[in-house]
Amino acid sequence: MTLSSSAHSSLTAPEPQPSASRPLVSPVHEASSSASLAVEATHIVKHFGDLAVLHDVSLAVEEGTVTTIIGASGSGKSTLLRCMNLLERPDQGELMIADERIRFDRNPKGDIVGLDRRQIQRLRAKVTMVFQQFNLWPHLTVLGNITEAPMRVKGLSRRDATKAAEHYLARVGMLERADTYPAFLSGGQQQRVAIARALAMEPRVLLFDEPTSALDPERVSEVLAVIRSLADEGRTMLMVTHEMAFAREVSDQIIFLDEGRVGIAGTPTDVFEQTHHERCQRFVSPAA
Repeated sequence: MTLSSSAHSSLTAPEPQPSASRPLVSPVHEASSSASLAVEATHIVKHFGDLAVLHDVSLAVEEGTVTTIIGASGSGKSTLLRCMNLLERPDQGELMIADERIRFDRNPKGDIVGLDRRQIQRLRAKVTMVFQQFNLWPHLTVLGNITEAPMRVKGLSRRDATKAAEHYLARVGMLERADTYPAFLSGGQQQRVAIARALAMEPRVLLFDEPTSALDPERVSEVLAVIRSLADEGRTMLMVTHEMAFAREVSDQIIFLDEGRVGIAGTPTDVFEQTHHERCQRFVSPAA
């Protein structure tokens, strides 16, 4: 998998060792390799009013790999991640997630055209996000938070949804808190429940938006341990984080986003040890 830009050449929530053998894929790839791609974004552009946030960003990610997007605050990291499941709608470009392909264009009035609601729903069923602030429903128990979306979105029976929820709660070490309400959980526990909720949708792609940024320091390790284990399982993941040592450990590819453009993309060694990109060097130097 490789990410590039022209400058360089839902109901699922209420609103680590890298493998050197896993190949990198270029955004320009043969048709025969496209079946192995989980994510492909091409020439993504995003504005908020007159502010350009993303400038012609392209990426391609293979199944079973981990891509981590790093960069200074305001560089467009979270916006790019949120474009992957259409929580933010790109102004231009094309997005493919798990064989669902959507092209973004605007009509003369400036409205985005070409979006099919059913296609968007299918895409969102294949990609789930774990948010900074957990976004658990406070009026539902841990179990209820996890069963709600599979029943409503995927049509699972309560029995099947409960069975899946219990499986994934056990997976993140939270089964014993199934009947607890979120207010009685620590931040780390809430985030582990949020990860279980994302897994219960059985997505092709997991998105993590600063999953430890809202946690007390002593709770960070428990969440990172879960994410590390998911990477070891070969889950396809896109992650935004400021945990540089962790990103270096679990990622197949590191993307340094600089003012909405890709400053550099490569292996952890490329980015942390061998980059000649001055801004990236300054950003990663404490972790290098």
